[in-house]
Amino acid sequence: MMMAHRWTALVSLLALLVYFWISFQTATARRKTGIAAPAMTGDPLLERTVRAHYNTLEWLPIFLVSLWLFAIYWNELVAAALGVVWIVGRIMYATGYMAAAEKRSAGFLVQSLATAVLLFGALGRIVYSLATGGM
Repeated sequence: MMMAHRWTALVSLLALLVYFWISFQTATARRKTGIAAPAMTGDPLLERTVRAHYNTLEWLPIFLVSLWLFAIYWNELVAAALGVVWIVGRIMYATGYMAAAEKRSAGFLVQSLATAVLLFGALGRIVYSLATGGM
């Protein structure tokens, strides 16, 4: 039974569930505003919700790759904890942005800092291992 990186796997799936939740928020905003697809503009609620959805999609590849590489090259539990911080930041970002554009900053800061630690931590460890010839 494969048990390595189970926490990283769980956090990855939770991140995807958050993305799934945000996609439903877009559908809800469409119903509330009466704006049918494929229209993307016409009401600030829909526009903010769509941006929160798209911005999360834009960050997912950076986050997920960084999360996994950090878990592999550094420490899985630290990676998973930082992943939970990212998830909390994305929820803060999305709920803030859906309420008002100016309320998105705190969540964006939280998730971007978590991603930066994962990304540069993984990169640093990989470069170090290449430079020293091992792990």
